[in-house]
Amino acid sequence: MTTSSERPFIYAPPVEPYLTVLHKDEDILVLDKPSGLLSVPGRPLEHRDCLASRAQEQFPSATVVHRLDLDTSGVIVMALHRKAHRHLGLQFERRKTQKTYIARVWGQVEKDEGRVDLPLTIDWPNRPKHIVDHETGRPSQTDWQVMDREAVATRMRLTPITGRSHQLRVHMLALGHPIIGDPLYAPDDAFHAAPRLQLHAESLTLHHPKDGELVTFTVPCPF
Repeated sequence: MTTSSERPFIYAPPVEPYLTVLHKDEDILVLDKPSGLLSVPGRPLEHRDCLASRAQEQFPSATVVHRLDLDTSGVIVMALHRKAHRHLGLQFERRKTQKTYIARVWGQVEKDEGRVDLPLTIDWPNRPKHIVDHETGRPSQTDWQVMDREAVATRMRLTPITGRSHQLRVHMLALGHPIIGDPLYAPDDAFHAAPRLQLHAESLTLHHPKDGELVTFTVPCPF
């Protein structure tokens, strides 16, 4: 079996569409991040192209408030000034936002819904991978619900309660159903079953920095 460390990583970010703006006003910029594009620049020069740099080309004051993994697609919000950045940052920190994801996982999930409550930490010898660690891990919870059952996969709606790195990917792996197309955590059959990670940030609900009104932004799942 091929391990994730033996799967070569080549950064080839999509260029069409270059930047998809879902919403813009005086305070926030909401974008649809494609799979394969970094949220923020990586250290190598060839990894400078990212959602943040593309956004700042058109909207110079845009700043990153939260991130999506390289291979994850979907809704992401940026702040357009310092006050909005602080307002949004506190919402994410205090779990005042709500995010829903769509995922296709490998195999048939038996139950119709549930919660994964497993603490996570970085796997230092194998970073950037994360692992379940009951001694040093940070509390992490994900609610899940089956949407549809396919021949070899299950379509799920995932609602993260916490926002740890790789949380959804590791929690689905711990459930016994890795996300299809995951280059880090999926075994060969699940990895090769799709051309990309089958994880999409479908919706994001937050309090608008201008007046605190609850607003929701949605992007249909592309797979």
